[in-house]
Amino acid sequence: MKLGLINSAWLGSPVGTEEGIRKTKQIGFDTIDIFADPLEIDVREKKLIIDTCREVDLPIVSVCCVALGIADFNAPVRDFHVDRCEAYLDMCYEFGARNLLLVLGEYVWQQEVIQPEDQWQWAVENVHYLGDYAESLDLEIAIELEPFRLSLINDLEKMKKFLDDVGHEAVKANLDISHLALVGVKAEEIHPLKGRIAHVHFSDCDGKVHGDLPPGRGVVDFPPYLRALKEVGFDGTVSIELEYSPEPDKIVEWVEEAYRETDRLMREAGIRG
Repeated sequence: MKLGLINSAWLGSPVGTEEGIRKTKQIGFDTIDIFADPLEIDVREKKLIIDTCREVDLPIVSVCCVALGIADFNAPVRDFHVDRCEAYLDMCYEFGARNLLLVLGEYVWQQEVIQPEDQWQWAVENVHYLGDYAESLDLEIAIELEPFRLSLINDLEKMKKFLDDVGHEAVKANLDISHLALVGVKAEEIHPLKGRIAHVHFSDCDGKVHGDLPPGRGVVDFPPYLRALKEVGFDGTVSIELEYSPEPDKIVEWVEEAYRETDRLMREAGIRG
């Protein structure tokens, strides 16, 4: 498995886009994931990302997309988010990435006004459509499990049901290890997703709330999850997710710490390569 970093680690810090890519390589990461909106960045920024990654030999594996309106009850809102996701997939293709990391939304109004079955079905239909578009670009979509009470996909059973309902080979799962720990998913429970895991996120938490901490700063027991990933034959990228550091001026040390600890854990599990 490769060890990557989501470049959102540098958000809110003095480290800019180009410097962040260079530091990611210098620290020792194999790959990088890009957190950027194609409707927000311009052609110069895209070229900067592509050229810098190529220059330092740091492949882009994934592009992160948060599409909270893809199951909105307003059809024009859903249509906008589908169009935006297509723009994301185009950017994935431009970057030479392997997958679009897709974060779906939450049920509105506590599931009391709009039928949750309808919101679920809108998400299924739109993601299937996007799966067709991803497949045409030789890409995959990795659906992230979010550990929040009203998230559409907030446990492993819902993940499996969603993938089954979408029924598309280009649509797979993203497993965020701290999210699994937060919702009480044990490592051995990921085995039924064998062959359906496109990407992995890696960070720590306090066991109570979402954290995105460097491994070792929280309570997550990582080795069983890494063993399980090996057992199911996952051979992709484990990407460290660190966002909104409490000490932005020390972000480099924050990232270096996360790299050292994750590299150690992966080597001890015999999966770093």
